[in-house]
Amino acid sequence: MGERAPDGSSKTGKSAKKAVGAEGETSPAKKATGKAAKKVTKRAGNPAGKPAEKKAASAAKETAPAKKTAAAKKAAPSKTAAKKTAPARKTTSARKAAVAKKVKPADVVLPAEAAVEKAAPVKKIAVRPPGGESPTALVRRARRINRELAEVYPYAHPELDFENPFQLLVATVLSAQTTDLRVNQTTPALFARYPAPEDLAAANPEEVEQILRPCGFFRAKTRSVIGLSKSLVENFGGEVPGRLEDLVTLPGVGRKTAFVVLGNAYGRPGITVDTHFQRLVRRWQWTDETDPDKIEAAVGALFPKSEWTDLSHHVIWHGRRICHARKPACGACPIAPLCPAYGEGETDPEKAKKLLKYEKGGFPGQRLNPPQAYLDAGGKPAPPLGAA
Repeated sequence: MGERAPDGSSKTGKSAKKAVGAEGETSPAKKATGKAAKKVTKRAGNPAGKPAEKKAASAAKETAPAKKTAAAKKAAPSKTAAKKTAPARKTTSARKAAVAKKVKPADVVLPAEAAVEKAAPVKKIAVRPPGGESPTALVRRARRINRELAEVYPYAHPELDFENPFQLLVATVLSAQTTDLRVNQTTPALFARYPAPEDLAAANPEEVEQILRPCGFFRAKTRSVIGLSKSLVENFGGEVPGRLEDLVTLPGVGRKTAFVVLGNAYGRPGITVDTHFQRLVRRWQWTDETDPDKIEAAVGALFPKSEWTDLSHHVIWHGRRICHARKPACGACPIAPLCPAYGEGETDPEKAKKLLKYEKGGFPGQRLNPPQAYLDAGGKPAPPLGAA
């Protein structure tokens, strides 16, 4: 009956029966599907025979590498950037490490610094030219000025009359706020009556005041000279000490006075920073300091220590005779080519000569009993007090 069916359903039924009868076997449909899959796999090399699904799968596989490549390209620059930035960071850290090696830890004291700390009481100032001059050029110019002044004033000396360290000490204290000439005219009577520290220490203050009245500030100066005399008797056996630290302990005695005594009574170098010295070293632009101690340190750095005492005489003599405070005689100045302040005073040579003082202008000097070398050079001694 099944064979006679005109539409061929008998074959289908027969296939169904076979499928129903074989319970544990794979169905023909499944086998057909498996065969079809195998055929498709065998035909994978033939592009024309690919099913639509296979084409989609193949397209997906082809686009996947493209996406991967794009992602890789995007990721690549970041890696490259990372590689590029890495050395920069490394370099920066290396530089920091190098700087850290050079920078001294705060708690480490180098030998040079230790020496500076130990020498703290000794004031030192580095050479810093006020203008655009180099430190080396400043030292050369300053020393040349001193050499020129040494030729102009070969007989330069302290312009206070004295016969021993005690007289020089007292005369220097009295010279504050007055001229050396006035002191030299006053001290002969003082030393004639009180020749030693013991005598002046026991003196009547009123009598001393009457002698010192011409010097100005006579009451304060009387207290100073009597006080320092008592200190010499009580602390130094009546002798003037030869050390700076001892001298400055005396009443009325500062560094300037101490250096005058040390340099001229004991031959120990020192810089005397008086008003003339301060004015000239600033005019010459050796320093722009205004404090006497700082000026002393700054100028001392320009010269050998052995020249300090004579340097003080040269500068002070030049300030008194030519480079005056109000009307410097620039036209008669022997160091005009070396002076940055040239032109502040009279530049006409003839007019400048009229401004010269003391022996440079033909007038008497400041000492009653000057050294013979000064007299041989044409210097004139000062007149005594009360002379016409």
